[in-house]
Amino acid sequence: MAISDTINNYEMIIRLGAFFGVFAIMATWEILSPRRALTQSKPARWLNNLSLVALDTLLVRMLLPATAVSIALHSQLQDWGLLNIIELPFWLGVVIAIIVMDFAIYLQHVMFHALPMLWRLHRVHHADLDFDLTTGSRFHPIEILLSMLIKFTVIILLGPPVVAVLLFEILLNGMSMFNHSNVRLVHHSIEDDETNSNFGFNLSWCDKLFATYHQQPRAGHENMTIGIRGFRDSRHCINLAGLLSLPFIGKVTGYAINRRQWDEDDGKTAGK
Repeated sequence: MAISDTINNYEMIIRLGAFFGVFAIMATWEILSPRRALTQSKPARWLNNLSLVALDTLLVRMLLPATAVSIALHSQLQDWGLLNIIELPFWLGVVIAIIVMDFAIYLQHVMFHALPMLWRLHRVHHADLDFDLTTGSRFHPIEILLSMLIKFTVIILLGPPVVAVLLFEILLNGMSMFNHSNVRLVHHSIEDDETNSNFGFNLSWCDKLFATYHQQPRAGHENMTIGIRGFRDSRHCINLAGLLSLPFIGKVTGYAINRRQWDEDDGKTAGK
């Protein structure tokens, strides 16, 4: 229990250290060896993307004072969750917990593409007109709050070791920056079938198992168009106020995961 308490007490320092470490590495990599030439002002995008991250963090701290690690610790103290009921070697519990939480994030990501109302929130992430490590943290505040509630529910039901939750949080943040950095591209093509693919963050097994894996964009990583059809205006895609209002623009036509062909009329309407 002492280790769990220590992790809970120093969680913020550990996670911030890991975040800024990965951020510095990927930012340097992008500068030294960018995969694509940027089409938008990098200072403007970084200012607005990182401002959104700061706003998300502030709202989460205000509305959800608990963290994933503290929820795991409380679940452990109360013997909540499957892994707190069955006896397993500690290392096996950690491995199982990370795999299950990774699968839960995969399912959540699929859900935010599949359900029209959730896609309206998630398109804030996809509407970025360029693609670099800041894209990996660019989410609407409502989506962040929903994601945290989903994560808390998974932790309570699963009962993962506290160290597993901390490791998973570090992996999730780090891989999100790595996967969205301007050194390798996977998931942000303007093409519907390419955007509706590669939902995993840490492991690709979920995408391969459920046939949502897409190896390469048809136009190639350097020539593929980033973003969403119908949302190409920097007022909505780069400006902070535009990002916050983006989920509420246009009619609810959706961008469901099984939708492979773009309806031009819907796209034009959504962009108005």
